[in-house]
Amino acid sequence: MKILAVDSSGLVASVAILEDDSILAEYMVNYKKTHSETLMPMIDEIVKMTNTDLKTLDAIAIAGGPGSFTGLRIGSATVKGIAQFLNIPIISVPTVDALSYNFCGSDRLVVPIMDARRNQTYTGIFDFHDGNDPEVLMEQCPMSVEDLAGHLNEIGRPIVLLGDGVARFRETLDELLTVDHIYAPAHMSRQRAGAVAVLGAKYYAEGKYTSAEEHEPEYLRKSQAEREREAQNA
Repeated sequence: MKILAVDSSGLVASVAILEDDSILAEYMVNYKKTHSETLMPMIDEIVKMTNTDLKTLDAIAIAGGPGSFTGLRIGSATVKGIAQFLNIPIISVPTVDALSYNFCGSDRLVVPIMDARRNQTYTGIFDFHDGNDPEVLMEQCPMSVEDLAGHLNEIGRPIVLLGDGVARFRETLDELLTVDHIYAPAHMSRQRAGAVAVLGAKYYAEGKYTSAEEHEPEYLRKSQAEREREAQNA
């Protein structure tokens, strides 16, 4: 099977093409451009470089959230348009789950941390002790960094932390964590469409996909603009 994968949930824009058990290509940009500027040119380039006929795609996988509200909307609109044109399904992969796959097979608990603003994170806890299928000790959710550190201390096992929230909260984490912890190196610390593709293929085989019309991002919480409107109307 062949899957196009997209991740625009954070500052990184990433696309990849998976064919059966092989990543044919992966393209990542973490620079000063918006996803509206980068995603379609990146998809176009990766398709050309691999001589991929879009009509041979079986599905499109996307990091479905949580993450940047703007990034998720841009990614969703992009893949919905392509999927509708090709009449193929969309596989929504939880962003935090895909991030955890950067450390698939780790003997440490894998803890992705995304900066959710206002001293909040989007996070989860994953145990890959059995190989490629992790035990999810805590599903992706919004949580303060203090509560996360307390929970990890209670579990008491060595951990590896990754994601854009690490740069924001590293000093606080070092102060609060009493368990053995390390941080992912740069090449494993951000969203990667390759991980979205691999998990997307697994979900596809399990029948976990939707039509383009049905697909919606999973924000997990209201946007800042929505919260401000509610506060004004209260």
